Amino acid sequence: MFDLIVRGGQVVTPQGVQRLDLGVEGGVLYAVSPDLAGTARQEVDASGLHVLPGGVDVHVHFNEPGRADWEGLQTGSSALLAGGGTTFADMPLNSDPPLLDRATFAAKLAAAGRASHADFALWGGLTPVNLEHLPELAEAGVLGFKAFMSGSGIREFPAAHGDVLHEGMRAAAALGLPVAVHAESDALTAQLQAALDGPGASWREYLQSRPVRAELDAIREALVLARETGCRLHVVHVSSGEGAALIAQARAEGVDVTAETCPHYLSFTEDDLLRVGAALKCAPPLRSAQVRDELWAAVLDGRIDTVGSDHSPCSPDLKTAPNPFRVWGGVAGVQSTLQAMLTHGEERGLTLPRLTQLLSSAPARRFRLAGKGELTAGMDADFALVDVEARAELRREALLNRWPQTSPYLGGTYRGQVREVWLRGERVFAQGQVLGAARGRLVRPA
Repeated sequence: MFDLIVRGGQVVTPQGVQRLDLGVEGGVLYAVSPDLAGTARQEVDASGLHVLPGGVDVHVHFNEPGRADWEGLQTGSSALLAGGGTTFADMPLNSDPPLLDRATFAAKLAAAGRASHADFALWGGLTPVNLEHLPELAEAGVLGFKAFMSGSGIREFPAAHGDVLHEGMRAAAALGLPVAVHAESDALTAQLQAALDGPGASWREYLQSRPVRAELDAIREALVLARETGCRLHVVHVSSGEGAALIAQARAEGVDVTAETCPHYLSFTEDDLLRVGAALKCAPPLRSAQVRDELWAAVLDGRIDTVGSDHSPCSPDLKTAPNPFRVWGGVAGVQSTLQAMLTHGEERGLTLPRLTQLLSSAPARRFRLAGKGELTAGMDADFALVDVEARAELRREALLNRWPQTSPYLGGTYRGQVREVWLRGERVFAQGQVLGAARGRLVRPA
């Protein structure tokens, strides 16, 4: 007898979409087959719904401990579940203090163990002030190391330039862990901001201060260092098709590198920033419609490997400065990733298997999160039951993150409604609400 059987759903696997039943024992998928024989202590009828593997979002900022008033692990993980996700990887900032050594790892692990409704991994930082701590972070269980090639906005998390990034990548390669880089040229963005940031500065000046060229210059530098050190490189929030092309070319030449983009770069353009303002400020910034189309082409042809939300919210007061350069940058979107991709991907021919590859299987495989990302026997029973054809306006009361009013997705009509989410064979989200106590656990890279 199974613990759970999910019957009649359209199960999305890398091979396609097929009506299959899921048999679960001990929180693990024991069988995935049509018309599964046997009985279970609990049966769920998924007729009329698609069964998607739980989303694996390896780029979120849930901040705790230290800045839980911006977002916390309880609210952030709740929003992740509501968006069909079951696993996240939290960035080492904007926690206060950042995750830079064994002690700060232990503090964040304790906080996540108390508060997270989803399974989680933890990124460590790669900065000029903690290079000697990379081995202890690897031993503690970090997913990898995050480095900023331009200013992070957090004083305690300085940028890693030149020799520092080279040394950090060499250490990461020796430890067998990847380095994720925020790729923007610090020299170029600093020069442009100095020229453009003044009285009366507008969103147009902000856009001009962080051009595509700044991204391309930094990607080229990171690729050179990855080639020299043998480091596994992951370029986060790629905002342009040109950036994706550089990465794809390097990969073809033998560099171990992958590219991530985010749903806001695929959903909005710089015109939306000019119209909406602070809710859409991010770095790199939103691009023109043409650049967005080129980025979509990279998503569809495989040059983009993963999609992560880069959920980086803050309290609303940090979004109110009259000068755009003083506004805190970051988009609140962890709950909207799946819906945004379903909606905007529909018109571009994005298939459900490719979508789940971007959101689930590819990030799980790239970062060696065993048991996550696919609906096949032997994997964790992490899945979402989704009505992919349902369409509804996104209203504030549906959002579960701490500051729903800061979401740029509010008011839009989106495809796909997450009906239920299951984590390791337990129902954790249904009828718009998170169920039960926090039960998330740390997932270490295999």
